[in-house]
Parts: sequence; C-alpha cells; structure tokens
Amino acid sequence: MNKDAPESLIQIARQGGAPETTPPVDLGARVRELRKGRKWTLEQAAKQAGLARSTLSKIENGQMSPTYDALKKLAVGLEISVPQLFTPPAAERINGRMAVTKSGEGAAKATTTYEHELLADTLLKKQMLPYRARIRARSMDEFDGWVRHDGEEFLFVITGVVQLFTEFYEPVELRRGDSAYYDATMGHNVISTSAEDATILWVTSLS
Repeated sequence: MNKDAPESLIQIARQGGAPETTPPVDLGARVRELRKGRKWTLEQAAKQAGLARSTLSKIENGQMSPTYDALKKLAVGLEISVPQLFTPPAAERINGRMAVTKSGEGAAKATTTYEHELLADTLLKKQMLPYRARIRARSMDEFDGWVRHDGEEFLFVITGVVQLFTEFYEPVELRRGDSAYYDATMGHNVISTSAEDATILWVTSLS
C-alpha cells in the first residue's frame, strides 16, 4: 500500500462503530402519516384505495394485518409502491448534524509528500472526507508508486501551482482557483511546481 495514500484518513473518518440499523416501520403509523400528509380524511383515503373505511381504520390502528391485495390497493391509492409502505421517508433520517472547523484548527496528519489538515474531524460517519493539504512533493520520484483508493475525489487549488498526474491522462497544471474531479481508484499524485508549497482542498467520497 502506498504510504502517501489517504487510506488512513479514510479509516479515521469511517470510525464510529457499526452501521446504524433502521428499526422496523409501523405499517399503521406509516399509512396514517401518508394519508395525513395528503390531507385526506379516512373516508377520502379509503375511497381512493377502494377499501372500506372500517378496514383502513383497523389498518392504521394496528388492529388487523392487511392482505397483499389490500396492500396493493393502498399503494395504488396513495400513489406509491408497496415497498414504500414499509420505508420511512428520507427526511426522517436527517438529524441536523453540523461541524465547524476554524482556520488552522483541523487535525494534522503529515506524510513525506503532503501535510493534511482534516476538516470536520469531529463528525463521525461522514459521507465525504474534506481536508486541506500542503503539497511538499516536487517530483513524482518522491512517491512510492501511485496513490489509489476507493471513491471519487475533488481537488481545488487554494494557493500556488500544482501538477496533477493520473494513470490514464496526461499531466495537467492547475493554478489558484482551478479544480479537478476524478475517480480515485485511478492512480493519481500531485506535486507543487511553484516556488512555495502549494495548498489545495481535497474532498474524498467515503461511500
């Protein structure tokens, strides 16, 4: 494994225990939520689904388990698929997390070619790994082969001039304000071609 690859950074970002599991959906509560979200009365929803009002009421109150035929009618009436009856909306999984990193306060992780400053380091189970990097390397000879890792990557030059080397493309020069987005499983390395060490913002996907 390339010692300059960000696998260690990615592992740090992925820490935080086993993946969270979604609890089973209460079908009755889910149907009631969908009905009220459409501002329908029991009578309106039952008519839309082709069910008796009493049947829909019993389903919502957990007093009966609907047959598959009844589930299909409910789904058609609510204009959704049957699986969506058992799937909580995405909004329920939004928990309003936020992390602020003041300038210079990111966690420092240095390698022989880069100095990384992890941003939003306090936020566990992120979908993206953002970090600012100071590019020390001046030549491809300083790398122990290509950097490769899972995910996609976005690079934005903050100061200086860099040269982005990739496995399948010609090297490209990037100056302040320039950016690149690429498949991180493709070999890639970055060197500074300016007199001073260049600084860049890197964002790596973790999914």
